[in-house]
Amino acid sequence: MGERVRGISRLSYAWRIAATLLGIGLLLNGSLRMSDDAWPLGPLSQYAFSPAKDETIVITRVEGMLADGRRIDLPLRVETAGISRAEIEARIPQITADPSLLRSVTEGWTSRHPEQPAPIRVWLVQDQIRLVDGRVGPRRLVELATWELPS
Repeated sequence: MGERVRGISRLSYAWRIAATLLGIGLLLNGSLRMSDDAWPLGPLSQYAFSPAKDETIVITRVEGMLADGRRIDLPLRVETAGISRAEIEARIPQITADPSLLRSVTEGWTSRHPEQPAPIRVWLVQDQIRLVDGRVGPRRLVELATWELPS
């Protein structure tokens, strides 16, 4: 014969329903506000869509001129520069108004790459890639801010 199945208590049933409704409510709140601030209980919009066929794709970066004259990319990751791309992108208006805010990128990069010459100048740049009928079209490099380290 089969095993006897024990039923679920009303209290157990009630808290499971309450937890489900709370989760749905939080997800609905984040979704209706269309805010990434609510992540993971809301949209992460950068992954939620694809660009239009004639859109411009913008990639924000920081470049540095090293003391030996090389111009290099300073990757915006906590592991390599001490700061993430999202933190820089969120502060573009402040950085363009006060380029010395790029100091945090240079200090982070220098502390993580002691074997490399230190940057003497940094640029906040954006690669703008135009899509033409869904294919990569013209590219443009736009310098948003420049900061020269004090001597």
